[in-house]
Amino acid sequence: MKREYGCAVQTGAPQVAYRECISARSEFNYTHRKQTGGSGQYAKVGGYIEPLPGGDGFEFENAVRGGSVPTEYISACEKGFASACEKGSLIEAPVLGVRVVLNDGASHAVDSSDLAFQLASRSAFREAYARAKPVVLEPIMRVEIEGPSEFQGAYIKSIMQRRGLIAGSTDAEGFARVEAQVPLAAMFGFATDLRSASQGKAEFTMEFSRYAPVPPTVQQELIEAAAQNRTRK
Repeated sequence: MKREYGCAVQTGAPQVAYRECISARSEFNYTHRKQTGGSGQYAKVGGYIEPLPGGDGFEFENAVRGGSVPTEYISACEKGFASACEKGSLIEAPVLGVRVVLNDGASHAVDSSDLAFQLASRSAFREAYARAKPVVLEPIMRVEIEGPSEFQGAYIKSIMQRRGLIAGSTDAEGFARVEAQVPLAAMFGFATDLRSASQGKAEFTMEFSRYAPVPPTVQQELIEAAAQNRTRK
């Protein structure tokens, strides 16, 4: 584009669809209170968040007893918690695998509303999330490499250099196949390296496998990069 059309182009690595999740249970007990002229806003929510078995999705459970949170405001609480999961506090990525249990709260006959309970739920989630040992998740890809057996060592070496794990390998009649699990963030530029390592005789396929926590050093780098982006905005 720069050469053919004279456009100013900024280049960089493609964006990786990171996610966030929690790794511990955390309780919340938050009161939202705002008083202005006329009617104010009041809502109180109590409960806990915990990792959801399976590590995917969002689950909300209403465990309120005795009507401490009126039935008409339960759906507002669920909406508030669900909206808070759209952006985590580490790198502002969507939050996966969270179960929210609402078991207590309070309301006001005049000042309570759907909006007040949504705001209370969002703030309660943010406070509990910070104490729930949040981690960044990265997409892990299932990679299969096929090529001449004479370059099998080069295939494995390239995978290991990219934080990959070898799942298996076969070698028959001079033809090798290597299966591995590799983070997507480490796969950029792999096609070029593979061509160089195999004299252009090998090829690979890649598909999404699962999400997994990033190493602590990588997580810290991502958090710092996200903080810099927020500063620029």
